[in-house]
Amino acid sequence: QQSNVTSYGATAVAIITLEAFAGMWINTFIVCVLCIAWVQKKTLNSNEKILLLLGCCRFWYLCISWIISFLSIIYPNHLYVHPIIQLVVSFQTFFNYSNLWISASLCVFYCIKIANFRNRFFIYLKVKTDRIVPWLLSGSGILALAVSIVIYDLTETVQSNNLNFTCLGNFWEVGVRMEKHFFSSFFLMGFGYAASFMAVIFSAVFLLFSLWRHKCKMQTNSMKNLSMDAHIRAMKSILSFLVMYSINFVCLILTIIYAKRNENTMTLLISLYLNAFPGVHSLILIFSNPKLEKALLKILSCVKCK
Repeated sequence: QQSNVTSYGATAVAIITLEAFAGMWINTFIVCVLCIAWVQKKTLNSNEKILLLLGCCRFWYLCISWIISFLSIIYPNHLYVHPIIQLVVSFQTFFNYSNLWISASLCVFYCIKIANFRNRFFIYLKVKTDRIVPWLLSGSGILALAVSIVIYDLTETVQSNNLNFTCLGNFWEVGVRMEKHFFSSFFLMGFGYAASFMAVIFSAVFLLFSLWRHKCKMQTNSMKNLSMDAHIRAMKSILSFLVMYSINFVCLILTIIYAKRNENTMTLLISLYLNAFPGVHSLILIFSNPKLEKALLKILSCVKCK
């Protein structure tokens, strides 16, 4: 049974390596294009600021996830040395939560910027969007930092209680031991995932309702409006994100459930999707952004010509 777990682990690490490097390249592309635009224009709009920070967080999250997966299978003794395990888990938690909340902030931004409602509070948010975005991103970072510090303390407590990390075999079993002893980690994970997931759901619902109202108004007036295209583009992006986010949320919940049941094979399979999510969704964001899509097609055409 141990050999089967090791075999599954080695296969999972190989797949996670491919997913991580693909996702890292995709997010590196986003960061480079936006940084070049930043140097040329001397400024970035709110949408580009969110995308830039999201690309950085996803790059480092994938990088750390790959390092953890690699070390947990190939060199487990190096991973479970104090304080390496505490640092890698806390860093992974920080970038994971930053990724979730910043991506949710992107959906909220699309909703506020594009949806049309006559509510005073909504109009105030639309006018003050550019001022709200830096505070929203700062809040996401502070919350992620707070959660990562708590996770660091939990990991420190587990290790100080003389739990035998070196005999666990892989990183996911460390998570099993932690979750058996600390219910607070469940609460933090559930709150973070649920809060970001609800923000995405509400953004999709409001934008869909705004699109429906706008379409009815256009049919009544028998005229076309350019904002209709903006509605549709944003709706496609948010709906694709909602589908992926829903699957991602279910996988995160299943990870907690199967970790408690000590089913490492299923936990490894679920982790494959979780590591694919940052790269795939970033690719969707590229094709939903005209500037990024144009830069990507330009690079691909140059490669094809060579």
